[in-house]
Amino acid sequence: MRSKILKLAICGFLTAILARSAVAHHGWTGYDESKTITLTGVIREASYENPHALIKRQVDEGKGKTWLAYLAPPSRMDSRGFKKDALKVGATATLVGYPHKATADEMRAERITIGGKTTELR
Repeated sequence: MRSKILKLAICGFLTAILARSAVAHHGWTGYDESKTITLTGVIREASYENPHALIKRQVDEGKGKTWLAYLAPPSRMDSRGFKKDALKVGATATLVGYPHKATADEMRAERITIGGKTTELR
């Protein structure tokens, strides 16, 4: 009986951990896939961590407008030949993707071009 209770407790704990992970990861429904945008700008900040890499880049040099762009997971980017060191602060990046429906200046990138090299992120 004791081992059955222990097994149930472990299963409950693992279920709670997995559910928390699923909730923590956002979906893509907040992005408007009917509107494709292309933005070029200088990378001001970059993160190459799970669940998604992201960059902040200045797209309007004189006005200081900064966009946040969510990229693919690092494992997918690595498998497509896009390495972490490509996301250098000061580099110019062109992103093609979808704008967020509710958050101004945020996008989900589907393609990135840096230094003449284009990588598909889907």
